[in-house]
Amino acid sequence: MAGRQRQSRRRAAGRVLLPALLLCLWCRAAAERIRYAIPEELGRGSLVGPLARDLGLSPADLPARKLRLGAEKQYFSVSGETGNLYVSERLDREEMCGESASCSVSFEVLVQNPLNVFHVEVAIQDVNDNSPAFSKAALDLEITELTLPGARFPLEMARDADVGSNSLLTYQLTSNPSFALAVRENPDGSKQPELVLERALDREKQSSFVLVLTAVDGGDPVRSGTVQVRVNVTDANDNAPVFGKSVYEARVRENLPAGSLVLRVRATDADAGSNGRVSYSFGNVADGVRALFAVDSNSGEVRTAGPLDFEEKSKYSFSLEARDGGGLTGHCKVQIDLSDENDNAPEITVLSVSSPVPEDAPAGTVVALVKVRDPDSGENGQVSCELSGEAPLSIVASSGSSYKVVTASALDRELASEHRVTVVARDRGSPALSSRAALVLEVSDVNDNAPVFEEAAYSAYVAENNAAGAPVVRVRARDADAGANGRVSYWLAGGSAGASPYVSVEAETGALFAQRSFDYEQCREFAVAVRAQDGGSPARSSTATVRVFVLDRNDNAPRVLWPAAGAGAGAGAGAGAAPFEVVPRSAEAGYLVAKVVAVDADAGRNAWLSYELVQAPEPALFRVGLHSGEVRTARAVSERDAAKQRLVAVVKDHGQPALSATATLHVVLAESLQEALPELSERAAGADSPAELQFYLVLALALLSALFLLSVALAAVARVRRAGPPAVLRCLGAQRFSVAGAAAFPADFCEGTLPYSYNLCVAPGRAAAEGPWLPPPPPPPLPSLPAEELLGGEPCGKRSPSSSAGAGEPPADPGATQVCKPALSRCSP
Repeated sequence: MAGRQRQSRRRAAGRVLLPALLLCLWCRAAAERIRYAIPEELGRGSLVGPLARDLGLSPADLPARKLRLGAEKQYFSVSGETGNLYVSERLDREEMCGESASCSVSFEVLVQNPLNVFHVEVAIQDVNDNSPAFSKAALDLEITELTLPGARFPLEMARDADVGSNSLLTYQLTSNPSFALAVRENPDGSKQPELVLERALDREKQSSFVLVLTAVDGGDPVRSGTVQVRVNVTDANDNAPVFGKSVYEARVRENLPAGSLVLRVRATDADAGSNGRVSYSFGNVADGVRALFAVDSNSGEVRTAGPLDFEEKSKYSFSLEARDGGGLTGHCKVQIDLSDENDNAPEITVLSVSSPVPEDAPAGTVVALVKVRDPDSGENGQVSCELSGEAPLSIVASSGSSYKVVTASALDRELASEHRVTVVARDRGSPALSSRAALVLEVSDVNDNAPVFEEAAYSAYVAENNAAGAPVVRVRARDADAGANGRVSYWLAGGSAGASPYVSVEAETGALFAQRSFDYEQCREFAVAVRAQDGGSPARSSTATVRVFVLDRNDNAPRVLWPAAGAGAGAGAGAGAAPFEVVPRSAEAGYLVAKVVAVDADAGRNAWLSYELVQAPEPALFRVGLHSGEVRTARAVSERDAAKQRLVAVVKDHGQPALSATATLHVVLAESLQEALPELSERAAGADSPAELQFYLVLALALLSALFLLSVALAAVARVRRAGPPAVLRCLGAQRFSVAGAAAFPADFCEGTLPYSYNLCVAPGRAAAEGPWLPPPPPPPLPSLPAEELLGGEPCGKRSPSSSAGAGEPPADPGATQVCKPALSRCSP
């Protein structure tokens, strides 16, 4: 009992595992090829199968995947909405496949995004739509009355275009006591009907018989065909022709020329005379056989009548009939096999091309599907494919006769925007045949290149005082990408401190324009960073530095530092004391009188200064250094030269046009300062103009009362001082300079073109004469100090021997302030 249960469990397990195993095998096969089976003669629009579902695609994926068929002849169509496969043309199995036992239509199904190919095979199942047919409406037989019962007479076989069970024929004969029907099976499986004589014939009783032979196929429902068999009873012809073989076989090459001998059949007849003369003809054969072959009625030679093509049909089978003069017949079977020749070059069909393909597609991306077919067989039909041309592409075999063209390496649109290759298919025949198909693959751009400036750094030179909006420089960046990815715009991305307000950039052209007028003296150079950005997504950018150098223009005239411009301009222009230089009359040629010091805010040639003496009472007495500005004596000073000399020097730069400034220098020719003081007094007295005197008088009248009170106060102070104050107080009260004014000291200049500093004490008398101030009232008599003590700075109360007037020299004016001439000192840096 337990053994029976174990056996039943094993059987149940086997029943469960077997369907699962079959399902697994079917799924594996389905992954490689999808198969459907439909009967022939389906109407247009009939459903074949749910193609999209079998491919694993949902209806929502169909618009993006673009499901389509790649068959050359469209027997089928696919719905873009549901993905179902439908019949689009009438399917006649006999027309499509002839007598082949199996019939199927294979085609490729293509999907995009990503590109892929699937193989679909639709088997066309035969239906019983053809009835058996005989080649003749009636079969005529002549049988002699001496024929013994049991004799067999072969009859024509019927043909049925269907295959399988639909073409399995059985024969039936109308009932007749003299004849019966027998069926003999040929080596190829076909059935040969034969008429069997049941009893002896008597021509005198019945000279002819009419029988009906019926051929019935094995279809559902069954179909049949009939033919009349007319038997004539004759005398003496008691032997039918007999072939040497029941089946004749031959193998010939395809493409034989018409009239070529294929084989020869031979039949013999034991009768004599006309009853033994045999003629040959086709039996019940298709019209296509009669078009390709011909049989000689006398010799029995079978020759080609038309072109034989192995690719259309590789094997022909038909029957031949031998008939003697008495009407008796014999039959044999002829089988002709064709040998394939390499007469067909491979056929290349480009099923799909994914063009353009993005340049960032990874290696191995399928870009094209190619189908190669060679109708030949054997090695003649074995095809190999390769790509001809320099391109980063390769071709790999897919299932069946399909090939995939894939990327072998990374693509770069900037190097090649398209690739042209040739697919070469070559068979293995002898000689080998080949065919070619051009394939053009465009490469679409992706934003993989940043803009590149023509120069990493730009230099621009702009003259100062430019107009606002003037062009400065144009930067240019190139982007190797195409379209929006290669469209470059420009922006300012910073720069040196304060440089941004100086320039702006035009976004489209990269031209930089000045936002303001540049001043070389304020800013000599600046740098800005310009960013070039493309229009890709994401955008890529790069920067370049633009350094702008401001060029100097001669827009600044030289500025005279010494002598000061206001000092020597005259009474109406100056506001300070007029400088002067004392030159001893014993000075020889080359004596340094003074140095004109000037600076120019410009640079380069615009700041190169030259000096020229343009006005002097004695032009030959003084000269000025062209580049140093040093005023020196050109010759020895003589007694004939005027004591007072007014020199005017012009300072010019080397700009275009040149700018200039003037410097006025007063020179007194005297051996000492005491000797020069009278000249200075006269100069101060004679320097007043009428307008200035009138101004002073008006001002004096306005201050008359104040001056009176001041005079009284001064008188009181003088009385007190006469009483004899202590020496210390007297020393403190002594003044080196006149109370009428203080000495003027010009500023020290230690920059630019000024290599020296000067300290100068200016006479207040001249300042009063040339300046806008009123002369002070006459002071009370004060103790006079000699000039040597004034210059030497000796202690008060000591009289220098030189303080007393020499012989022939006038005493020094107690009211004039004595002037010291300091020594020249080099300016420290």
